[in-house]
Amino acid sequence: MAKTITIKKKGKKPIKFKEGGLHRTTNTPAGQKIPLSKMRAAKAGRYGKLGKMQANMATGLLAAGRKTAAKNRRKAKK
Repeated sequence: MAKTITIKKKGKKPIKFKEGGLHRTTNTPAGQKIPLSKMRAAKAGRYGKLGKMQANMATGLLAAGRKTAAKNRRKAKK
């Protein structure tokens, strides 16, 4: 059973998604990185509407959050 993750930020609408959803949609085994070819196909809509939304979220929202967190850690070290 998939674990539902919720991201909450002050002043913004909470975001809910199921862990490993894009892996299941693209038929990639859990724990492995999704190949670039499958990610591009998902973003193009070849895995359906849900796959397209999941790929856009993974590359946009979640990746941006990781970059911002890393940037903040670097600032804190200075």
